[in-house]
Amino acid sequence: MESIYAALLLHKAGGKITEANVEKVLTAAGAKVDKTEITKLISGLKSTKIEDIIKSASAIPVATAPTGAVKEKKKEEEKKKEEPEEEEPTGIGSLF
Repeated sequence: MESIYAALLLHKAGGKITEANVEKVLTAAGAKVDKTEITKLISGLKSTKIEDIIKSASAIPVATAPTGAVKEKKKEEEKKKEEPEEEEPTGIGSLF
């Protein structure tokens, strides 16, 4: 994952995305360098443009996680469903 970030940083800075440059960025950041991951990344980027990947990624809708307030409201609704409602007595029982 870090190698992807390094490639994006190189792209944004206008640098050439090569195995050596990605490795330099990761080393400078103090991240673990996985040479097989870097090799796979660079070979994948040769077949496509990084701009196309960025555009397609930004077009994917992102589902947001429910906020705490929404979770609380759902919990309260579930509690209400679980609690049996007391029925008002009808007929002669209502007199007592």
